[in-house]
Amino acid sequence: MTILTNRQGPLEQEQGFPTNQMSKQATADGPSGHPAGETAAAEPIDFRTHPDRYRHWQLGIEPPLAFLTLEVDEQAGLRPGYRLKQNSYDLGVDFELYDATQRLRFGHPEVHAVVLRSDRERIFCAGANIGMLGASSHQLKVNFCKFTNETRLAIEDACRHSGQRYLCAVRGTAAGGGYELALACDRILLADDGTSAVSLPEVPLLGVLPGTGGLTRLLDKRRVRRDRADLFCTLEEGVKGRRAVDWNLVDELLPRSSFDDGAKARALELAASSDRPAGDGGAAWPQLEPRLEGGSILYTTLRIEFDRELGAARLTVLGPSEPPPGDAPEALAGSAAFWPLLLARELDDALLHLRLNETRIGQLVIESEGDLGAVAAFDAFLHREHAHWFVREVLLYWKRVLKRLDLTARSVFTLIAPGSCFAGLLLELPLASDRSYMFEGESDDGAPPPSIQLGELNFGAFPTPNGLSRIETRFLGEEDATEPLRALVGAPLEAEEAEAAGLVTEILDDLDWEDEVRIALEERASFSPDALTALEANLRFPGPETLESKIFGRLSAWQNWIFQRPNAVGEEGALRLYGTGRRPRFDSERI
Repeated sequence: MTILTNRQGPLEQEQGFPTNQMSKQATADGPSGHPAGETAAAEPIDFRTHPDRYRHWQLGIEPPLAFLTLEVDEQAGLRPGYRLKQNSYDLGVDFELYDATQRLRFGHPEVHAVVLRSDRERIFCAGANIGMLGASSHQLKVNFCKFTNETRLAIEDACRHSGQRYLCAVRGTAAGGGYELALACDRILLADDGTSAVSLPEVPLLGVLPGTGGLTRLLDKRRVRRDRADLFCTLEEGVKGRRAVDWNLVDELLPRSSFDDGAKARALELAASSDRPAGDGGAAWPQLEPRLEGGSILYTTLRIEFDRELGAARLTVLGPSEPPPGDAPEALAGSAAFWPLLLARELDDALLHLRLNETRIGQLVIESEGDLGAVAAFDAFLHREHAHWFVREVLLYWKRVLKRLDLTARSVFTLIAPGSCFAGLLLELPLASDRSYMFEGESDDGAPPPSIQLGELNFGAFPTPNGLSRIETRFLGEEDATEPLRALVGAPLEAEEAEAAGLVTEILDDLDWEDEVRIALEERASFSPDALTALEANLRFPGPETLESKIFGRLSAWQNWIFQRPNAVGEEGALRLYGTGRRPRFDSERI
């Protein structure tokens, strides 16, 4: 077995993973270089990591399997003030899990199944750390739940689309978020030892809900009967043994004496169905190193500039500098510099930084610079080679990053100005925005009018949480609207044509552009952030409901509300008093 984890501490310089200078500078000056104290977070959260620096997970490779073993370091919480007892987790634990799942998808095509397990004899995972939840700000609790949900959904995405199946081997107690982690896997095995159990005890113990999709997955995924689910969610001790199998809470019981061998055998059965290649040759995954320059954040494919008075961040996507390769996607498999992959990584990184560390930035203004034809060429390449495992992973990653944009509690406006390159996969950015403004005609300096361009990928490669493409979501209920748009694939559309096709919100000429855009952004900044977050969340996901939309729409909305109620977080609330020996006092009024 190849062990990829060094549990002794950072090996940054020795292993070629330089220390994150942006995070160090942000710690001194406040997030992204502005004076400390201007945002809700006293110190920025650094979510970048590497297996050499994992404190909570061990990653081992034994093709065609990988083993992710949870061994939480109690003293290594993301913030001071709590201990991660009983393999409980906080954001830091999940940052490592997310990093590991990304590396497995891109760096290890030879891994066809992943086993999640614990190194503890009597505890698999106690779920989210209660001390952390009780002491965290409201925004940190909400972002914790959101990121954890996104990570669990990424595991399910790998199972469903990447040929990389996940199996959870539960020996001991899997409580709350620990069981929710198991629920994200294809199969759940439980030790038949009289003590191993699964539970969702949040309601009776904490006065909150299972916050990472447990309720939704019980019914929609596991098909647990509603009355049994109701009983299960009020049992502090959970369910074990044959009853857990009969209720479909787990898939199979295995004797403790042969538990590890049995879990490996079941994982090999899952691996046999994979279409991933058998050899190595995965992509390198070097640490991203954005740099601060004059208050801006500079990536290779992305630039972020801040207007702190307006509360806005301007994200400028930089188009490719080289054309796509020819007809040999195999040559790409080891390339972390492949433009669509690098942009997906850097945009993902930027969205996480803005979400976690820039809480007073309420607007994202997206622009682009580059050659429209070059972007369209990459889009066509990705569509043509979509069946290749590496290209498939790039497309799936873009889908996840775009969903992270969908789920970001920020107003998103796109400006399509001269010199922009919103074609194909980049056109998803204005389609995902709350509004898009397009410049009409030539600019004062004689630059040609901007164009946008549809590609085949816009018609299903990047579904939103409601399961529909952004084109389908945009024209919901207009069943005949998409076919005329397909006829426009590959044709550059200037402002009037884009507006006629329904692909932009407004078009503005050179006389109105600057003033109208400024007024729109200033007006947005004058509204209540709470009302805007609710407005955007309601408008972004029309149409059918899916497991994913239920988790982020229904479940998260209620949990968000509960996290502000005295019954949970008041002086005598359940989260505050948990572990003290005192019982919470609940206001019995139903609202």
